[in-house]
Amino acid sequence: MREPSMERENGTTLTATTTAVTSPPPMAVSSPRQALVERLKDYGQEDIFSLWDELSPDEKDFLVRDIENLDLPRIDRIIRCSLHSQGLPVAAIEPVPENWVSTVDGRTMEDREKWWKMGLKTIYEGKLGVVLLSGGQGTRLGSSDPKGCFNIGLPSGKSLFQIQAERILCVQRLAAQVVTEGPVRPVTIHWYIMTSPFTDEATRKYFSSHKYFGLEPDQISFFQQGTLPCVTKDGKFIMETPFSLAKAPDGNGGVYAALKCSRLLEDMASRGIKYVDCYGVDNVLVRVADPTFLGYFIDKGAASAAKVVRKAYPQEQVGVFVRRGKGGPLTVVEYSELDQSMASAINQRTGRLQYCWSNVCLHMFTLDFLNQVATGLEKDSV
Repeated sequence: MREPSMERENGTTLTATTTAVTSPPPMAVSSPRQALVERLKDYGQEDIFSLWDELSPDEKDFLVRDIENLDLPRIDRIIRCSLHSQGLPVAAIEPVPENWVSTVDGRTMEDREKWWKMGLKTIYEGKLGVVLLSGGQGTRLGSSDPKGCFNIGLPSGKSLFQIQAERILCVQRLAAQVVTEGPVRPVTIHWYIMTSPFTDEATRKYFSSHKYFGLEPDQISFFQQGTLPCVTKDGKFIMETPFSLAKAPDGNGGVYAALKCSRLLEDMASRGIKYVDCYGVDNVLVRVADPTFLGYFIDKGAASAAKVVRKAYPQEQVGVFVRRGKGGPLTVVEYSELDQSMASAINQRTGRLQYCWSNVCLHMFTLDFLNQVATGLEKDSV
């Protein structure tokens, strides 16, 4: 869902030989439309109009337009699902089966070499795309710039964006070496960078001013995630001003709709991409386009996979992977949703935490999987 445009039609001038005809500006809204008020009541959000009488005509007009641009049914479903997920009962989730996880210390050298070569060959064939989730600002780092611009204090002074770009360059060189006979051709990994309305312009300028860190400009596609209204703990919309809603990027989960809306899933298909490496920008240790992870993913015939890190202690504030319901699908439960008994539960066979596989936002998908999810979300919003 994209952020509603804040531009207004101020009139169009039509010029003839001697005259100019200007269309009048739209009339300001004097009172909230009753149908709109009733719609908001259906979702318990009618308080938006509580300060209506104090607004100027232009502010009233802006507020109505702001609300009319919202997909209220979809937003309401998101809010209700979020509120419903709080305090999940123990019976609602199960630990991830141990045989679904391949640990580093459990792999043989033969497997590692096989997956590494399989991944590099796939990259050489142009079948891997990389999606970077970088819509957030570095507010918790004391900066309003995009997180990827942040200097993390390395002696080199390199930013997160630069480190990740250089890793893509490195993997491209490694993949080019896979071919041992005949001429070596250049290898290109297309990089899809998700921004937000708050970081898009700054991100594009940052890459341009740094000459794309050695990458070709046409191998990078920027696209914006949508926004959602900010809500209180009981699901009520928060107002940024008396006449506008507070909004924020719609989270990493917004990547599916954003890729589809930007027609980038079609772009991937046209490039021959079959697999997509997806990660969050604020991870300086990330192995971008990791050949071993890609090879493992292909070898297992999976539709989606995630790299995980074992949770260090019960109170560690990380989301963990679980199975939703008896024999259900994998999902992530946030640390705030696990009660103390579940967070501290021990697997009697291994002696480790029962819910131990933390989500560090490192994923691999097939393009078919991304299309299925994006299409499903689109149908849900109708």
